[in-house]
Amino acid sequence: MKRKYMLSFSESTGDKPIIHDLIKRFDICINIIKAEMAPGLAGSMLAEFSAPEGDIAQALEFLAAQGVGTALVTDKIIFREERCVQCGSCALACFSKALTIGPPDWKLSFQRENCILCKLCLTACPQHLFTIAND
Repeated sequence: MKRKYMLSFSESTGDKPIIHDLIKRFDICINIIKAEMAPGLAGSMLAEFSAPEGDIAQALEFLAAQGVGTALVTDKIIFREERCVQCGSCALACFSKALTIGPPDWKLSFQRENCILCKLCLTACPQHLFTIAND
């Protein structure tokens, strides 16, 4: 199972090897999508966990015991594709390559599974065709 979580670190948890311990103890594959961390400061991390559901539940308990906040990310980008004029502005802003445009047909392609919810497409699209929806 794959799930995305926003992890919140306090000033006291930011310099601990918590992610290392999480991987070693629970054998979870962690894809760090975006992180804003600095020693001695509060920080946050968007990460995708891949593991059986029971292992993820144990990992979340471990994180809570370490003082790390967790929030399941259920937001999704909604794209009103039928109104798109294929300008490519959103694809230029999308560093995760969820949005691409190119040969042979030069049509915009949206790969939802690559989306990391950076929300850059919301401001890049001149027609405002992207919105956020909660599951």
